[in-house]
Amino acid sequence: MKYRKLGKTGLHISEISLGTWQLGGRWGEEFNYTTAEKILNDAIDNGINFIDTADVYNDGKSEETIGRVLKTRSEKVYVATKCGRRLNPHTNEAYQPEILKKFVEDSLTNMKMDCIDLIQLHCPPTEVYYRPEIFELFDKLISEGKIKNLGVSVEKVEEGLKAIEYPNVSTVQIIFNMFRLRPAELFFKEAHKKDVGILARVPLASGLLTGKFTRSTQFGPDDHRTFNRDGAAFDKGETFSGVDFERGLEAVDELNKLFKSKKNLVHYALKWILAFQEVSCVIPGASSPGQLHSNLDTLRFPPLSEAQMKGVKSIYDHYIRPYVHHRW
Repeated sequence: MKYRKLGKTGLHISEISLGTWQLGGRWGEEFNYTTAEKILNDAIDNGINFIDTADVYNDGKSEETIGRVLKTRSEKVYVATKCGRRLNPHTNEAYQPEILKKFVEDSLTNMKMDCIDLIQLHCPPTEVYYRPEIFELFDKLISEGKIKNLGVSVEKVEEGLKAIEYPNVSTVQIIFNMFRLRPAELFFKEAHKKDVGILARVPLASGLLTGKFTRSTQFGPDDHRTFNRDGAAFDKGETFSGVDFERGLEAVDELNKLFKSKKNLVHYALKWILAFQEVSCVIPGASSPGQLHSNLDTLRFPPLSEAQMKGVKSIYDHYIRPYVHHRW
């Protein structure tokens, strides 16, 4: 495992870390504590020292399981969680300092921790980024010893640029993958100037960039890849990175040809992200130990060649850019 500096937090974290949205079960499936604990322990055994979660993942079960597993380990593992998505309705007006403070305290209770390494606003409405009192709250929580660092998880590049105007924002979690190239333009440069850590989320575009899906692939009714393709439940960009499924498959066909990958793009997709030094880590999820180990196998692969990097951009420009680039 290699480690990179997480911006001005000063933490050095595993370049391949672990996202836990689907921890212990695929999207729409029952949460499985045994599977979740196996994934977490295997991750730590293999040098992962940064775990990203949220209070809404599996209704708090992800946080609870992470806290329980870490109590049994001697290694130093950093935990990042998120707050805000429990608000219903999830609106700008619903974001209030006292409510957010309660969410942070609930996460501490879930994980049985005294202090959270990194708390992140969880994709709040754009208007929230223009409210200094929301960001001032987290300075108070730092002084109270409840959190160590503040970050944000964003939907749009513009939100990331606004967030890093606040000096207490140490990290930005943003969708960045072969189907979402825009962050590597202005945002990466500005984040680097301000020593802001970048967490690359949705690295496999909801599995589309594994290269394993076909036009006959079916997803369960409770899977966001079924019910959120048009953004009916939350931001459309969270599902397949906002790419139309059929169009995405056409681009994947070209990527498979580029890498001669035999329909397994996982390692190339993760290596592509890690080619950008501004990225602190990539946080692929895993619903099984097998998926975790597949992600970790990426470490054995050499960096992509210049020709491969140019090939990815060419495929993006032709198949994806006209439909996605301007939106997020």
